[in-house]
Amino acid sequence: MEIYDDILQTLGDTPLVRLGRFHPGPGVLAAKVESFNPGSSVKDRIGVAMIEDAEEKGLLKPGGLIVEPTSGNTGVGLAIAAILKGYRLVCTTADKIPPEKIALLEAYGVEVIVCPTHVAADDPRSYYKVAERIRDERGAYLPYQYYNQANPMAHYRTTGPEIWRQTEGRITHWVAGVGTGGTISGVARYLKEQNPEVRVIGVDPVGSVYKYYKEHGELPPEDQIHQYLIDGIGEDLLPESVWMDSIDEVIKVDDKAAYRATLELARGEAIFTGSSGGAAAEGARRVAREAGEDAIVVTLFPDSGERYLSKINDRWMREQGLLD
Repeated sequence: MEIYDDILQTLGDTPLVRLGRFHPGPGVLAAKVESFNPGSSVKDRIGVAMIEDAEEKGLLKPGGLIVEPTSGNTGVGLAIAAILKGYRLVCTTADKIPPEKIALLEAYGVEVIVCPTHVAADDPRSYYKVAERIRDERGAYLPYQYYNQANPMAHYRTTGPEIWRQTEGRITHWVAGVGTGGTISGVARYLKEQNPEVRVIGVDPVGSVYKYYKEHGELPPEDQIHQYLIDGIGEDLLPESVWMDSIDEVIKVDDKAAYRATLELARGEAIFTGSSGGAAAEGARRVAREAGEDAIVVTLFPDSGERYLSKINDRWMREQGLLD
C-alpha cells in the first residue's frame, strides 16, 4: 500500500511550472511551487532540518520547548515537525503579518506572541529580542533561522538538487527573494558546484538592506532602511544564514510591482502565491527578458496566497495605492 507514516514524508519534490503566460519569452521562466509541501510553504524544509540538527547536537531534550521569531511560515514548518516529534513551540512575530498566519499557527497549537514592527531589530520589544528573552527565561531552544546554518544547508541538500534534476542541468539563472537568505544561498551553492556559470540573482524589497550590502559591503544609511508591504523577504540586518558570496547580484522590486505580479499570476497562470512570490516572479521576469532565447530562468514561490487574503485583494491594494 502507498501510505505514508506521517505528513513529513511528503516533504519536497515540489513541481517546477513554466510561466508561459506571465512571460511568453524570450527563453523559459519557470517557478518551483513550494505550496505543495505539507505545511504549504518552503519553510517546511528548514523546520524539520533545524530540529533534527538540534537533536543531533544534543540541544533539544524530549518534550522540550522551542521558540522562534518568524513571519509565519517557519513557525508552521517548525510546528509540524514539533508535533510529530513531541516538542512544544512558541513563535514571536511582527504585527505586520496577516491575521491568517497567526490563526494558522494557533490552529497547530503554537503559542503566538505578536510584537511591534516599527522598532529596531535590537529593541527589546522586537520579535527577535522577545524570542531571546523567552529562550533565557523559559529554557527554550532557539533555532534562530537567521543564524542557523541548517537553514541554507536544507536547501543545499534538497531544493538545489531537485531544481538541477528538474531542468536536466540546463538552468542558466536562479532568481529568488532574499529573506533569511537560506533558500537562495543553499540552492545557489549547489547549482554553482554543478555549473559555475549559473547566474544567481537575489530579489530585495525597496527599504531592505541586501542590494546595498552586496554592492558596498556594508549596511545602508538609516534613511534608506524603511518599512515595506511585501511579506517574508527583505531585512534591516544581515543574517548569517545568507551566503552572500554565492549570490552574483541583487535587484530591487517595489511593493506595487510585487503585489500586481501576484494578481497577474493568479489571473493568468492560476497560481496564487504571496507577495514575496510576486516579487520573485517580477524580478525573474526582468532577468528573463534580458537573458535571451537560450535562458532557463528558475524562481521559487515560497507559499500560497491563501495566507494573505486580507491583503491580496483589490480593495486593500487600492487603499495602499498599489492599484490605479
